[in-house]
Amino acid sequence: MQQSGKQIYKRLLTYTYEFKIAAFFAIFGMLGYAAMDALFIQLMKPFMDDGLTQGNQDVLAMAPIVVIFLVLGRGIFNYMSSYCLSYVGSQVVRKLRQQLYEHMLFMPVSFHDKHSNGELVSKITFDTEQVQQAVTRALQVAIREGAFVVFLLWGMFAISWKLSLLFLVIVPFVAIVVSIVSKRFRKISKNIQDAMGAVTRGSEQMLSGHKEIHGFGGQDKEIEHFATVNNHNRQQRVKMDATRALSVSVIQLIAASAMAVVLAIIAMPDVHETLTPGVVASLITAMVMMLRPLKQLANVNSDFQRGITAARSIFEVLDQEKEKDTGTHKADSIRGEICVENVTFTYPTKDEPVIENLTLKVPAGKSIALVGRSGSGKSTLSNLLPRFYELDTGKITLDGVELTEYTLTSLRKQFALVSQHVTLFNDTIANNIMYGLDEPLSEEALIKVAKQAHVWEFVKDLPDGLNTEVGENGVMLSGGQRQRIAIARAIVKDAPVLILDEATSALDTESERLIQEELEKLMVNKTSIVIAHRLSTIEKSDQIYVLDKGKVLEQGKHDELLEKDGAYAALCKMQYGE
Repeated sequence: MQQSGKQIYKRLLTYTYEFKIAAFFAIFGMLGYAAMDALFIQLMKPFMDDGLTQGNQDVLAMAPIVVIFLVLGRGIFNYMSSYCLSYVGSQVVRKLRQQLYEHMLFMPVSFHDKHSNGELVSKITFDTEQVQQAVTRALQVAIREGAFVVFLLWGMFAISWKLSLLFLVIVPFVAIVVSIVSKRFRKISKNIQDAMGAVTRGSEQMLSGHKEIHGFGGQDKEIEHFATVNNHNRQQRVKMDATRALSVSVIQLIAASAMAVVLAIIAMPDVHETLTPGVVASLITAMVMMLRPLKQLANVNSDFQRGITAARSIFEVLDQEKEKDTGTHKADSIRGEICVENVTFTYPTKDEPVIENLTLKVPAGKSIALVGRSGSGKSTLSNLLPRFYELDTGKITLDGVELTEYTLTSLRKQFALVSQHVTLFNDTIANNIMYGLDEPLSEEALIKVAKQAHVWEFVKDLPDGLNTEVGENGVMLSGGQRQRIAIARAIVKDAPVLILDEATSALDTESERLIQEELEKLMVNKTSIVIAHRLSTIEKSDQIYVLDKGKVLEQGKHDELLEKDGAYAALCKMQYGE
């Protein structure tokens, strides 16, 4: 059930409880600032009636001193409220941003499949900024200008309650306008957020796929697409500003009408004879001064609605369930026996199962290979073993214990995955190799690993060696170099189960032969699952499974399968051109 704006704002305010002292001083400063302004108008009555009309020299002499003290007090209260509110707002945003980042980090892989990176980045950056606007600027205007209106009305009632009561007739009309406009602001705010997500998504797509865009001459298509989303974003902002301007004008018109009625009554001979110049001046000044805070209060509504919409979008992510980690079994070391029993699995974004009723067994310390056409479910298994996804039916056991019974940390420690899609962090080569280690390796140990994975061959000539920055996702390196770093990472992790998913697909034949030798050394006494298109890399496997549409077509050793002259033999003939 979707939370109301009021519930969202209440929840947002719970983030300020930790900083309640600063929040108290911020509110105190805002009320003090409003009081100074209202007091200035109140003091006009004695200044005009006693000072100017009756010529009281003491009142006239005090006037400049009072003005200086009021302005000084106003300045102090303004600094106090602005600084403390900015402190509270920035702390709330820091806390929200950190919480959002950590929550996304622990979300299941299926969550990230459904949401684009641009959309999620927009929540961490743009949406949290909108929340800060609601917590700081909007709250400041709401409390300060709201208090100013209350103080002005209180002053007006003290001067002439009958005339002030007439002015109060405007309140229900203003409330109706604010209520109607709030709904529209909320709707437009949601549209602005969606449009901003589309802008971020389009920008990210252009930056990450610029080579493909240049290669296929897609510049015009991308420019046209971005122009559309960019213009949609502009239209929504114009709608927001137009609604805001209209609401301000309507509220000021209502207030001015009430003011006109009061002025008309003051102009009546029976009434103005009973009023002193000070009373009339104070009343008119108070009413005129009230137009400014009413305008700002009408304006601030859009900031509140934007903040509430942004907070709702953030809380929607925070309220989603994190990756399930209900297992209690912890294993420091395992033998590595894997049993896949009647497993069916469908990706959250697909309708058809990618693996159907799959059964296979990997004895501890043995090597199996999975082959088959693209989309046959080979790589899916490498996602199911570390439990990146939950199974539809069936079970997978590791050393006889179901995967769901392991704690996620303990389970994932047992697997080292080298994939064809290598992710490198914007850091040094050394830190990428040692990623996830509790203790960094010594320089000698690191160089030894680099030589084993044939990383040293290209690193030794670089000016900074292993301390060379790889750029975002290893943009400075070739595909083959990135794959070697991934292999070095697997050597360092030294996990009992090794999954090689097209681990040498980006390497040339010579490099592949050398690295294959190192991988074979690494696979000794380890349970290995090798996913390969190049069949030459799996001839020595203890068991080969041929998959098709998520089912096992054939299984056996290389020679046995060739003798069968079935699907595997056909794949071999295709590759070796026989």
